[in-house]
Amino acid sequence: MKSRGFRLGCEVLLENPPRWLRELRIGLLANQASVDRSFRHVRDLVQKAGGRLCCLFSPQHGFHSEKQANMCESPDSWDCAARVPVVSLYGDVREPSPQMLERIDVLLIDLQDVGTRVYTYGTTMGLCMEAAGRAGVKVAVLDRPNPIGGNQVEGNVLTTDCRSFVGRYPIPMRHGLTLGEMARFIRGDCNVSCDLEVFPMRGWSRNDYFPDCGATWVFPSPNMPAWETALVYPGMVLLEGTNISEGRGTTLPFQLFGAPFLDQERVGRRLKKAGLEGVVFRPVYFEPVFDKWAGEACSGFQIHVTDRERFRPYRVGLELIQALCDIHADRFRLLPPPYEYERDKLPMDILLGDCGLRERIENGARLDDLESEWMGELENYVRKSEEYRLYH
Repeated sequence: MKSRGFRLGCEVLLENPPRWLRELRIGLLANQASVDRSFRHVRDLVQKAGGRLCCLFSPQHGFHSEKQANMCESPDSWDCAARVPVVSLYGDVREPSPQMLERIDVLLIDLQDVGTRVYTYGTTMGLCMEAAGRAGVKVAVLDRPNPIGGNQVEGNVLTTDCRSFVGRYPIPMRHGLTLGEMARFIRGDCNVSCDLEVFPMRGWSRNDYFPDCGATWVFPSPNMPAWETALVYPGMVLLEGTNISEGRGTTLPFQLFGAPFLDQERVGRRLKKAGLEGVVFRPVYFEPVFDKWAGEACSGFQIHVTDRERFRPYRVGLELIQALCDIHADRFRLLPPPYEYERDKLPMDILLGDCGLRERIENGARLDDLESEWMGELENYVRKSEEYRLYH
C-alpha cells in the first residue's frame, strides 16, 4: 500500500483550483462514491472551494447508487445538501439535452469506473462529452484508479454493429484505462470534439490494483461492493445475458454463479480441464433473495482469484458460457431483449460486443482460435490507446 503521495483527481483539482471553478457555472456528474480519501463528497468540496455549482447529474444506479441494474431508472430530484437540482442520465434521457447544458459552462465528471467496457459510466461520460461538444460546454474529468490495473487488456474490440449503452466506443472488454484516459481516447480516436481537461491522479501507476493506492473502496453501484468484484466482472458480467445467476441477490454478486439445474461435478470438471490460471472454483450452494432464481437453492461456484496477474476474467467467462452450452443444452438459455435500452439484439451479443462471436462460441469454436483472430485488433487498440495514457 502506497498511500503516501497518492492523490485522487478531485484532490488535485482542489489543491490549486482553476479560476473557472469560481467564475463559471458548474455541473457535476457524480454519485455517492465520488469522495476524496477522507470520504468528503466532491459536491461539498467544490462548494466549499467557492465553486458555482448549479446542478448535479447522476449516472445509472442514481446519485446515491441505490438503484439495481438493467433499466431500473432514476427520476430527476433535488439535492438538499447542495440546494441544486439532480438531473438523471438514466431515466427519460441518457445524455444531457441542450436545455440542460444551458445551465452550465463546465461539466465536472467524477465517477469510479471498474475497468470493463460494459460498465455504463464510460458510455455516460462519452455521451456527455458528445453533447457538451455540441453545446460548447467544457468537460473536466477528475480521475480515479482503474481498480483492476492499467497493464492488463483482454478481449475483442467492440464492433460498430454492436454499439449500445453497454458499449459505445471501440475498446475491448478489459480496457486498461482510467476514466480520464478513456475520455482522452474518446476525444482523440472517436471523432468526439469537445473542450476536455483531465485532472490526473498523483502517485498511481499502471501496475497498481486498487489495494495498492491506499484509498478505501466506496461502492459505485449496488452490485460492486468490493474491488475484488471488479476483478471478476469482465467475465462474469456475461451471465447477465443468460438464465444463470451471476450472484445478484446475494452478498457476493459476480463472485458467485449458479442455477438450480447446474451440475457442479460436470461443470467443475470442464473448468478444471480448461487450465485456467490464477483462479479456483469452489463448489457452493446459494439462494438469491431477488433477481434470477429468487428463493430457490442454486448449485454453483464461488470464484476465488489466487493470482490476479495471471487471472484472465474474460477468458473465464467465455469458457463458462461454452461449458454451459455443452453440458446444459436442455436448460441453459440466452435471455431475450430488452436489455439496457437495446430492444432488438440479444443481450449476450451486445455484452460480447461482436454479433458473430456468440454463435461461434455456441458451435464449439476453440477459444484459443478466437483469441488469435482478435489479437491483431487488440494490439492495434493498445498501440492507439498508449497515446492517451497519463500514467506509466
